[in-house]
Amino acid sequence: MPGGRLTQPERQQIAVGLADGLAYAEIARRLDRPTSTVTREVLRNGGPTAYRADLAQHATAHRAHRRKRPAARPQPAPPRRDEAVREYEETFTALFRQQGLPTMTARVLSCLLIADEGSLTAAQLVAHLQVSPASVSKAIGFLEEQGLIQRRRDEGRRERYFVDDDVWYHSTIASARGIGRLAETARQGVDLLGRDTPAGTRLQNIARFSDFISESMVSAAEQVREVLHTKS
Repeated sequence: MPGGRLTQPERQQIAVGLADGLAYAEIARRLDRPTSTVTREVLRNGGPTAYRADLAQHATAHRAHRRKRPAARPQPAPPRRDEAVREYEETFTALFRQQGLPTMTARVLSCLLIADEGSLTAAQLVAHLQVSPASVSKAIGFLEEQGLIQRRRDEGRRERYFVDDDVWYHSTIASARGIGRLAETARQGVDLLGRDTPAGTRLQNIARFSDFISESMVSAAEQVREVLHTKS
């Protein structure tokens, strides 16, 4: 099975396979590559519906060039940089981007999630991602507003950013509340337009569906949190 980076012809074969509706595993088999390689390649370059071989090739060349740029000044040691971890981090970033996070925000969140230390300073994030302090600051601000990360000071009074163990619980609860607000708004429309009208019926179904999803999410989140916090 060949190793190394994907070539332009291989990327073209991936694009053809996606257009033909082939599964990642089948495309990988035809290329004699691991399925994870094809999956990562597609996710980091727009997903199965937007993947283009020429753009993927250009993006790879750009990333390689960016990594070769020397740092302007010494920075605190970044997290692990071996190839497997770096590629895993990029896969995580691609998934967050598909879920709607801006690129830099997704990169910062991925970096914090896999940090060995459990938290990183702004300087470490800048060094690891090779971006400007302003870019990191903007991403940090967005993540804090969403409740996805927190900050605290270490013994040297430096601010460190970390992903709290309960972050996914709080994120799920926030999503459930948003769906609950959708249900409430739909019910207001039912009262306004009338239950017997086509629009009223449609909104009533939306309200019922949203109520069920919201309540199920809260219940599931509470149960999982209780299990995870139970001491063995």
